[in-house]
Amino acid sequence: MTTVAIIGAGPGLGLATARRFGREGFSVALISRTQAHVDSLASTLGAEGVTARGYAANVRDAQALRQALDTAVVDLGPIEVLQYSPVPAREFMKPVLETTAEDLAGPVEQSVYGPAVAVQYVLPGLQQLGRGTVLFINGASAVTPNGNVAGTSVAFAGESAYGQMLHDALAPEGIHVAQLIIPRGIGGGEPDHEPEALAERIFTLHRDRGRFRTVVGEESA
Repeated sequence: MTTVAIIGAGPGLGLATARRFGREGFSVALISRTQAHVDSLASTLGAEGVTARGYAANVRDAQALRQALDTAVVDLGPIEVLQYSPVPAREFMKPVLETTAEDLAGPVEQSVYGPAVAVQYVLPGLQQLGRGTVLFINGASAVTPNGNVAGTSVAFAGESAYGQMLHDALAPEGIHVAQLIIPRGIGGGEPDHEPEALAERIFTLHRDRGRFRTVVGEESA
């Protein structure tokens, strides 16, 4: 049995994705900042027959993130799918003219350093399996900079560039790297933006592979 590791797991998209992969026989590692939070999600999944464990780590703490992933592999088995989807902090979303160099440190730590730490941890295991998927989940500012949320726009752009380079470099090894852009946020009454629909799209990206970027709501997606 292999594992899907969901970094930034929450009760909406994270839980829906965990359920979707759990139906396919994956074990689920839920990673977020608060142990009680991920334990509650794991308990919910366990009651539904999904093998799941929770691990506390702040993605801005490289050592804690590596330790969470390491423990997950010991507990649940090798990671075949990595989903990186932590929600940006409110303080990352200042207008551009109010954003200082210091204000950019947190967003970059979360959306550039964090993904690099996670990917570099799981990559040897994916290469040993000879397959696997890395999934980056972002908002629209990853592709269209928004001056009202400058920190997130800058950091998501870096995450996008990193993901695209990984996609190109790892495709020959049978490892798929994909990005899902979710404009206008999750939910809001749009059927294709609801957690369950997004989870199905995420699973399809893993299963069907293909190009790097998919934008929810685009006819070509």
